[in-house]
Amino acid sequence: MAAKSQTKASTKGKKASKSTGRKSSASKTGISTRTAGKSLVIVESPAKARTVGQMLGSKYVVAASQGHVRDLPKSKIGVDVDNEFQPSYVIMRDKRSILNDLIKAGEQASTIYLATDPDREGEAISWHLQTAAQWDQRADPPKRVVFHEITKQAVEEAFKHPREIDMELVNAQQARRILDRLVGYQISPLLWRRVQRGTSAGRVQSVSLRMVVDREREIQSFVPVESWTLEAQL
Repeated sequence: MAAKSQTKASTKGKKASKSTGRKSSASKTGISTRTAGKSLVIVESPAKARTVGQMLGSKYVVAASQGHVRDLPKSKIGVDVDNEFQPSYVIMRDKRSILNDLIKAGEQASTIYLATDPDREGEAISWHLQTAAQWDQRADPPKRVVFHEITKQAVEEAFKHPREIDMELVNAQQARRILDRLVGYQISPLLWRRVQRGTSAGRVQSVSLRMVVDREREIQSFVPVESWTLEAQL
């Protein structure tokens, strides 16, 4: 809740007068919940939210999700390998208040635009937001907009051509995340027991390390052979 401000009397003997100002529409997360009759636009970073908000004008409320709001749990693997590798997502602890404020802002918004980054991570963030907030059950589901540069022309053009969430991009991100979890959670403990404590494995890390080792072995096993080039003019 926003605190009410008070003004002290400048003359002795007068009572302090209470401020009659309205309560702030922004919560501790900085997200405005006064969206009645306006469109809610969600981007990833607060800095981008301020810039895009200035470009779109007063008919839009632009808020930031500050990255992902859901992820696999830290306490367990979170992937059902016996059920087609079905992931089990949880709301990230440090994003609960942000998600709650976004949900409140979306309740009165006339339209919701998901304007997260134009890549698979951004697509997944939009999908997680829509799913966690149950916005896919709205009569008017959220619209996905993407722009590759933060200019007024690019932003306005993106809002002229909204689309649905691209589930192929979302699934690509989920596959990457699941592989990261399976490799990291399954192999790293094995390395701790069999090789050395603190040793880690990763989807990219382990393959890259193998390539470096193989190349080093080639260098170490290289045997130089003396050769000569003979040119003759007859």
